[in-house]
Amino acid sequence: MLPLQVLAPVALDDPAAIVSVLNPTGGLVGGDRLAIDVTVGAAAHACFTTPSATKVYRATAEPAAQDVALRLEAGAVCEWVPDHTIPFAGSALRQRITVDVGDGACLILVDAFAAGRVGRGEAWAFRLLDSAITLRDAKGWLLRDRFVLEGGGVLDPRALGAAEGRPYFATLVVVVLMVQAGAGLIRDSGRIFLEAAPAGLDPAAVGAAMAIRPHVAEVHDLHIWEITSGLPAASAHVLVAPGEDCHAVRADLEAFLSREYGITHATLQVDHAGLPVAPGVIGVSEQHCDDAHGPAYRPGDGR
Repeated sequence: MLPLQVLAPVALDDPAAIVSVLNPTGGLVGGDRLAIDVTVGAAAHACFTTPSATKVYRATAEPAAQDVALRLEAGAVCEWVPDHTIPFAGSALRQRITVDVGDGACLILVDAFAAGRVGRGEAWAFRLLDSAITLRDAKGWLLRDRFVLEGGGVLDPRALGAAEGRPYFATLVVVVLMVQAGAGLIRDSGRIFLEAAPAGLDPAAVGAAMAIRPHVAEVHDLHIWEITSGLPAASAHVLVAPGEDCHAVRADLEAFLSREYGITHATLQVDHAGLPVAPGVIGVSEQHCDDAHGPAYRPGDGR
């Protein structure tokens, strides 16, 4: 597979730098091997995330594997907050996250999963999900956590580790060795961890405003969250009127989101809609996406 890519870091008003790690392929398949090694220098503050969820596809033989090694030097602050992982039916994944924590360092770490493609009613149908987290400092182990879920068919939601049938589950690790600095970090990370829309941003209003931009036929799968405190991000699927320039529409929407809402990190999938069905009316298939979710925003729908 293609190697992972690191997008250009984004600087905030405070010392934090936002780094997005991008998988340029559609997701992980059996036999893939990914290794991520990160060092956060002394007194540095870095937030690592992904532009979207990680998809793990069906594997007939070897599982996909991902190994993440984080090293925090003295006084460093590291936020490891990738979007969640979606294991498809029959998929297999082994993941290892190891963290070495330096003196006075702070860590926020999220390891989040969906139970599957829950929007399609496909949940707990993966073949293997094995994830382990280990943390240590100069004195020894701070945490060792691991879960292994296996099954040849649909996992019984009442089984141990099956989260009682809930569609999402996660591990949140907080290491705070500097109490004063850590208090603010934990407070801000709560909204980030929950992927809630930033205060003052209404996703419905943003979606409706995007839908009335020139040549937009529909906006759906709209998601607005905070990568880290003070840096809102958005992703959406946009359908464009037939014959119009998808690239120009994307550029217009990105500029609009930045100008009107301060959203400078936007991931927009832009495709053409169906053919006109009447003068001024564009046909939009309800099945355009295999796994569409959330409300759809269209011009003139009164939102």
